Amino acid sequence: MKTILHKAATRGFADHGWLKSHHTFSFANYYNPERMNFGVLRVLNDDMVESGMGFGTHPHRDMEIISIPLEGDLEHKDSMGTTAVIRKGEIQVMSAGTGVMHSEYNKNSDEKVKFLQIWVIPNKMNVTPRYDQISIKENAKPNDFQQILSPNEDDEGVWIHQDAWFNLANFDQGVSKEYRIHKKGNGVYVFVLKGGAKIGNQILETRDGFGIWETDSFILEATEDAEILLMEVPMEM
Repeated sequence: MKTILHKAATRGFADHGWLKSHHTFSFANYYNPERMNFGVLRVLNDDMVESGMGFGTHPHRDMEIISIPLEGDLEHKDSMGTTAVIRKGEIQVMSAGTGVMHSEYNKNSDEKVKFLQIWVIPNKMNVTPRYDQISIKENAKPNDFQQILSPNEDDEGVWIHQDAWFNLANFDQGVSKEYRIHKKGNGVYVFVLKGGAKIGNQILETRDGFGIWETDSFILEATEDAEILLMEVPMEM
């Protein structure tokens, strides 16, 4: 088993006034040659958008873009004709493919929005752009792994053009579960949204990231009540 630890305080940080963003991997003005990606997981941004503010219309292509709201809600508009609002308890995916323009705004006048923006490099280029958004709270599984993303259109959660599986773990203190890798050659990037956890001898705190690869499975234990995102992705680009 190989591992890498990214403590929360070591992430890149950008303060644009209206946007405060922590970057686990190199992004925009934050560049760290040792923090470019974890396999095909290219971006993990922990964003906070002030009320009445947002990202103006901008382009993307050939990237799987996943948004997971943590607090508040965010309005999305794109060149495919989609207008939608995503809230905590939902997940959004956009396959940029041949190219798409979109914007994201916090339309609330009295509430900040906090969300994760995640980019995964796809295994198919130049696909037709698409958008999807689903609720994940109805299928919440306390003290178990809840799949929220996979490569399979008919499987639980949203799907993307990559052999990736994302799971949420809402564990009470003391709960431990074995996570088994879905596909040989994949690794898992564990990101602690809140609380604390332990994998082997490694203690993880809120917003810490921990990558694990070259193993078939590992045990995740909550050292306190915890909410954890597990992102399994291919390690080869």
